[in-house]
Amino acid sequence: MKEIKSTSIQPNVKELLSFATSEKNVEKEYGLYMQSPVRKLYGYDLESEVAGCIGIEFLSPKRCEIKHIAVSLDHRGIGIGSKMISFVLEKYSLSLIFAETDKDAVNFYENYGFKITSLGEKYPGVERFQCILKS
Repeated sequence: MKEIKSTSIQPNVKELLSFATSEKNVEKEYGLYMQSPVRKLYGYDLESEVAGCIGIEFLSPKRCEIKHIAVSLDHRGIGIGSKMISFVLEKYSLSLIFAETDKDAVNFYENYGFKITSLGEKYPGVERFQCILKS
C-alpha cells in the first residue's frame, strides 16, 4: 500500500474512484485528497498497477470515515478490500472506522465485522447503510 500524492490522476485510479463515486465527481474528490490535510488516498499495487484504492477522512486522530473504497473488476473477491481496511486500521491505530454505503456493499462490510444500520431511503429508491467498526 502506498499513499497516492500525484497532482495528476492516473487513469486506473480515476476508474477506481468512479466505482466509488459518480464519474462527474471523481476529479473534485481526487482534488480533495491532494489538498485536505485530513484526507488520505492509498493505492494497493498488484502486478505493477493500482488494483484497489481506499480514501479516508480523519474525524479525530483515532477515528476516520472511509470515503471511497474500490477494487478493479479483474481483482475482486481475493481480499484486496479487506487488506486495505486492515492497513488503515493498523497504520493509524484507529479505535473507530465507519462508512456509508448502498445495498451492494453491505455484505462486504458485514463480513469484515462492521455493525450495519439502515439509514433508510436517503435518496428516492436508494436505501443507504451506516457501517461502524470499533476496535
